[in-house]
Amino acid sequence: MPLVAAAVCPHPPLIVPELAGAAAPELDELRAACDAAVAGLLAAEPEVVVLVGGGPETTRFNAADHGSLRSYGLDRQVRLWKVNCAGGERLPLSLTIGAWLLGRSRTETPRLARSVAADASPAQCAELGAALGAATEPRTALLVTGDGSACRGPKSPGYDDPRAEAYDDGVARALADADAEALLDLDPALSAQLKVAGRAPWQVLAGAVRATGGDWRGELRHYSAPYGVAYLVSSWAPA
Repeated sequence: MPLVAAAVCPHPPLIVPELAGAAAPELDELRAACDAAVAGLLAAEPEVVVLVGGGPETTRFNAADHGSLRSYGLDRQVRLWKVNCAGGERLPLSLTIGAWLLGRSRTETPRLARSVAADASPAQCAELGAALGAATEPRTALLVTGDGSACRGPKSPGYDDPRAEAYDDGVARALADADAEALLDLDPALSAQLKVAGRAPWQVLAGAVRATGGDWRGELRHYSAPYGVAYLVSSWAPA
């Protein structure tokens, strides 16, 4: 079984304490849940961690590539893994925050990254996931980053949409139950209307688990919407 574990985390820039400033304690529980999910991922002893997140296009990144938080007010580069002259500032926000979360663990485990286009179809996402889950080696763990709806209330980035809470509740159930088929059933059009950043990455995860096969168990570690955006954290592992 090449896919040995997976974790799902959100990617709000404010999860970085230096960016949140005085509001940093408001996301302490979220950070703790993400740290626990990453620790659970590494406890499976993967030989490589693959980060999966949304981006403008579906592509892969080099181990030396990095992201930046400069546009969010913090002049800091976040490296994916190794630093050398072959790398570039290429990581989208989803993978930059994923790399930051993984970096907090101090792990030396090799890591790679893949972005999936925000408008990729469920079939395209499942195909990308299947390529990750069907490999015979090495032992791989997935760190999947993506936010839920951004329409949870009148102060949310997408204003209020009465469909948002039910959508997020459904995702929470799917993540708690390791229900790959429920994730693959998420509607791209509705997801886009609700400004969901995690739909495509979650469906990559679902495709990977389906290709790997066997029974999986899930654990929902966190679910909140403090700024009108749903943040979900979960861990998946073979049953």
